[in-house]
Amino acid sequence: MTRRLRLSREEYTVGWVCALPLELAAAKGILDEEHDSHMDDSMIYTLGRVGEHNVVIVCLPGGDTGTNAASVVAAQIIHSFPSMRFGLMIGIGGGVPIACKDIRLGNVVVSLPENDHSGVVQYDIGKATPNGFKRTAYLNAPPKFCEAL
Repeated sequence: MTRRLRLSREEYTVGWVCALPLELAAAKGILDEEHDSHMDDSMIYTLGRVGEHNVVIVCLPGGDTGTNAASVVAAQIIHSFPSMRFGLMIGIGGGVPIACKDIRLGNVVVSLPENDHSGVVQYDIGKATPNGFKRTAYLNAPPKFCEAL
């Protein structure tokens, strides 16, 4: 991997959030080029390039997990890098083993808002019923920069 001098914040268009340090280490291994960091907020960013895309990679703060921590980190990336076009959460997460849509580790899942669903489904909040698992909560829709894609 080559190392390059600093780029401006406006030159980064892809944000990548990792939940665990192990995922961050793997993400760094994918970079074709690592850029020098020059941030002044409280986040520790890994900056680099994958192909033609300048990427910002960040790990959730130690001890923080879940959707709230991930949404705070994603919001900070959007605030700090004004040209963000894509947001990714890539990791070793769980699965959604349903007969008609068996989603497992390694699958790529792309959401689309539809009817009363935001396009982002939270499967860890719900209850078991005689007819199966019933979701009791839904997450907000993806950020505006994702809707234009």
